[in-house]
Amino acid sequence: MAIVATPDDLFRLLHDLDIPTTTLTHEPVFTVDEARTIRGELPGGHSKNLFLRTKKGAMWLIVAKEDRLIDLKELATRLGSDRLSFGSPERLMDALGVIPGAVTPFAVINDTDGRVHVVLDRELLEEDPLNFHPLDNTMTTAISPQDLLRFLEAIGHEPLIVGL
Repeated sequence: MAIVATPDDLFRLLHDLDIPTTTLTHEPVFTVDEARTIRGELPGGHSKNLFLRTKKGAMWLIVAKEDRLIDLKELATRLGSDRLSFGSPERLMDALGVIPGAVTPFAVINDTDGRVHVVLDRELLEEDPLNFHPLDNTMTTAISPQDLLRFLEAIGHEPLIVGL
């Protein structure tokens, strides 16, 4: 079971790592389309975050541009993985400590065993800032791409960066 960090725990860690962020509070959103309606002119890159698994239990967090079409069969081949499917809400909570709709690269703070492989869309990293839920889908936190990478490395989740 993942240790479930709160948004405040995440913000403390980011502060301790000297990573500046800005956070906006809003109505809960569960889909990319819902996020588009509430964010207005929030600048930067916006993502979709897919929690995937294989039959053998490998888990992947795919962080891609929000409008990116992802073919799971092709993605599995590119990653050298077995067939990928969406992880259940229970597996998501167990591995990353978040609910569907709050999936975010920040959630790997809860994966202290390093079970989840993080994949970042190379094109998304060209946007600045990047916007993600800080473990809660009633907020959006902006972070620079370089600082996102520093955060992931600091918690032992060096990402695989691929062109999706």
